[in-house]
Amino acid sequence: MDLMSENNNGQNTDTPHKRRVRYKGTHPRAFHEKYKEANPEKYADTIEKVIRKGRTPAGMHISIMVDEILEVLKIQPGEQGLDATLGYGGHTSAMLAKLEGKGHMYALDVDPIEIVKTKKRLADKGYGEDILTICQTNFANIDEVAEQAGKFDFVLADLGVSSMQIDNPERGFSYKVEGPLDLRLDPEHGQSASERLRSISKEEFIGMMVENSDEPYAEQIAKVVFQKMKRGAKFETTTELREAIEEALSKLPPAEYKEAVKKSCARVFQALRIDVNSEFEVLYAFLEKLPGILKPGARVAILTFHSGEDQLVKKSFKQLKKEGVYSDASEDVIRPSAAECQRNPRAKSTKLRWAVKA
Repeated sequence: MDLMSENNNGQNTDTPHKRRVRYKGTHPRAFHEKYKEANPEKYADTIEKVIRKGRTPAGMHISIMVDEILEVLKIQPGEQGLDATLGYGGHTSAMLAKLEGKGHMYALDVDPIEIVKTKKRLADKGYGEDILTICQTNFANIDEVAEQAGKFDFVLADLGVSSMQIDNPERGFSYKVEGPLDLRLDPEHGQSASERLRSISKEEFIGMMVENSDEPYAEQIAKVVFQKMKRGAKFETTTELREAIEEALSKLPPAEYKEAVKKSCARVFQALRIDVNSEFEVLYAFLEKLPGILKPGARVAILTFHSGEDQLVKKSFKQLKKEGVYSDASEDVIRPSAAECQRNPRAKSTKLRWAVKA
């Protein structure tokens, strides 16, 4: 049968009919087949079932600690706010709702792939350019945004990697699935993790793993990785790196091996991601510029996901409060509730800190 379609005049056109990829049962393996999960607005029942099982739907990001953030930011209609890390847009949407159609939100994201999807997602909810301005830029550039927008009444920065990025194997963020070893938030600029790995020394790789993720088996992993590269390995895929980690830990007792590999893979991928995206340098710049974009009395909330980030935020808030730049700042971190962690396991490592501009 010819799959060529006909136009209204009964004539064949040059565009072949394209079937949607068939949803293979209740548990499809390939990311691109999971259209029911990747379109949560259309398949709400499927999404809810996945979430009730304590999993994050593929291609979807569940916003973390929304109620706690709104309580800290105390958003009032008519104010101007900044979401420094747009992501899936869940936090932005919640903050926009608090504005009640008055004031304005600015939102930033460096990811050229996800920012287009999120802009449409928010526009479909009624948040157009009259109340929301989205900019593709790194949140280290908040001073440049403020030059155009003016200062802000409230600011949020969620430092976590979005689930859409983690779940998509084409982005190379996860050791669990085959994909290019990339790990860049902006795949159009900079070195991929694969290129970075091939450009450094074994000692630099060890230092990266220790400093960025406290990897206890850093020396063993680096030894295997660099032995393989001497024999011609390119480490172009996530699987190649995972298998090198598995080999490096192969002498561990069988009872410890599986869990150790899982944790080391997560830490090594984190260390590389932090490095290729210059995450600590970006956070330094953001924290340094932050007071300069805030109105007096402005509120700031920052979500962190590992100890290195949290310590930088804690130190900055404490020092600037001492200097009188902030009138108040959180003494202790706020953690997600047990119920939220059950509903969204990716929330477990989250820490929230806040500050108020003097």
